[in-house]
Amino acid sequence: MHIVDRRLNPGGKSLPNRQRFLRRVKDMAQRAVRESAREKDIKDLGKDGRVTVPGDGVREPRFSRQSGTGLQDYILPGNKTYVEGDRIERPPGGGGGKGSGQGGEGSENSEDAFHFVLTREEFLELFLEDLELPDLAKRRLSIVETEGLRRAGYTVSGSPANLALTRTLRNSMSRRIALKRPKPEEIAELEGRIAEADLGDPRLPDMRLALQALRERTRRIPYVDPIDLRYRRFEPYPRPIAQAVMFCLMDVSGSMTEHMKDLAKRFYILLHIFLTRRYRHVEIVFIRHTDKATEVDEETFFGSRETGGTLVSSALVEMKRVITERYDPNDWNIYAAQASDGDNVSSDGPTSTELLRAHILPACQHFAYLEVGDENGPRAGFVEHRTTLWRTYEALAKSGGAIAMRKVNHRRDIYPVFRELFGRKDARAEAEA
Repeated sequence: MHIVDRRLNPGGKSLPNRQRFLRRVKDMAQRAVRESAREKDIKDLGKDGRVTVPGDGVREPRFSRQSGTGLQDYILPGNKTYVEGDRIERPPGGGGGKGSGQGGEGSENSEDAFHFVLTREEFLELFLEDLELPDLAKRRLSIVETEGLRRAGYTVSGSPANLALTRTLRNSMSRRIALKRPKPEEIAELEGRIAEADLGDPRLPDMRLALQALRERTRRIPYVDPIDLRYRRFEPYPRPIAQAVMFCLMDVSGSMTEHMKDLAKRFYILLHIFLTRRYRHVEIVFIRHTDKATEVDEETFFGSRETGGTLVSSALVEMKRVITERYDPNDWNIYAAQASDGDNVSSDGPTSTELLRAHILPACQHFAYLEVGDENGPRAGFVEHRTTLWRTYEALAKSGGAIAMRKVNHRRDIYPVFRELFGRKDARAEAEA
């Protein structure tokens, strides 16, 4: 279907210009949402809130005359200063005074701000617009669901192919019994008695009348009536195209400072909001580890204050156990996101490497590793010191493992790094370039 809009442009405006304006305002609002997310507290991420964009960015472009240029004719009333024929000089500087908020006389340069409040749905729509689970190679995961068919009882009308013979004949028999329709055996028996009777038998006329009544009753009560027909009924129901599971592995050992844990929690909260918002059929498994790893619920994952030594392989062993028991790689798209400060027992490196190479990476579609550092460290993207765990994962990545690695030290860089790990392929390629 092709729709042609033949409505005239409103006065002084252009529809293409307005469309460009709307796109520009949306981009500005999206950038404002991302900037506000960097400074929000963990508990406030994903909630509605106040967003500010520059005032100049929300002004719709329109054509107008420049008062300070060109030749213009005015008809002005006379007064005690000017009479007919006088020429009025052009104002100095090529125009009149400046409007408010644009640096008028006696004021410094300033920019009006446009404030508005987004609902939670609007905030998340802008916040997660161009994010997706990467490398969906095995089975396509989509927000859209396919429509399947399932049995939904019977109906009195339908296609002959869906005729339920058993149910139809049962209804027919119930109706014939209720209406006392003669059985074929009764008619055959009466016909036999009439054939055997003598012509002078006084009961012969009565038997013939009874036979006629039975035959008429048989014709009035058919064997199968349209009221007996029953058809199998089917109704559509939503059926997911595929299913996925995300494993969240977080290091909570003693080497993780409060700042590092805050960065890790921010990363996982962004991931949790992203998954629950964009996908309906994604399960999330939370695993915390020190020198021991346990699968926990969401509240324990984000709120527990447990601490201890560091043994990364314990989290990988726990993840392998959960995959073996509940998530067959042939049926599930498996993803993992790990956050750690990079410290690990040096003797644990070969064990972790073997677990990843032999069990974890072959089952995963994508494995994201976020290394959190001190607040005084460099900006995201710079790895000044390669930790034990970073060197382990870097060797696997160079050998072709499906691992994406990023390092972050500052709170303001969590969202950009998150977008690099879970943005669309074209957006990630542009960011890496």
